[in-house]
Amino acid sequence: MSRVLILYSTTDGHTVKISDRLRQVLEQRAHSVKVASITGYRDLDLPSFDKIVIGASIRYGKHSKLVFDFIDKNRALLESRPSAFFSVNIVARKPGKDSPAGNPYLQKFLRRTSWHPKTVAVFAGKLDYPKYRLLDRLMIQLIMLITKGPTDSSAVIEFTDWNKVDEFGRLVGAMQD
Repeated sequence: MSRVLILYSTTDGHTVKISDRLRQVLEQRAHSVKVASITGYRDLDLPSFDKIVIGASIRYGKHSKLVFDFIDKNRALLESRPSAFFSVNIVARKPGKDSPAGNPYLQKFLRRTSWHPKTVAVFAGKLDYPKYRLLDRLMIQLIMLITKGPTDSSAVIEFTDWNKVDEFGRLVGAMQD
């Protein structure tokens, strides 16, 4: 089968968990998979991978600048082989915002980059108030209040639809030039 690289950019670790789930799905289909932080991509032999997947979380409405920097520096490589992107954000917990076409952060990402991944997905993330620093917790509570989300400071809620993650993994596995 193919060698697949899954690069992730995470804020609180949930994108890593999703990346690991994708790895499991792909390995069950006989693909060889490497999962790595986008911060360490320079240590990887990028051309040795047949497929590249990038996953990135949202914090305060933005994907990490590191993701855009990676894409800018490696766009030719990304476009020379099957590639995919997934965004992880709490907004995707809402119906209508849980699809690539309806998710404002994914749409903003696609408008901002010149890269055209073969397939894209959006997954709802995890809300973990006890894990957040005070300022982050207060800011996220305010955002949740405005968007009619949970505000209990003791709440830990995983919104991720793991069936959607598995389906995306199958799509990545089937991607061809």
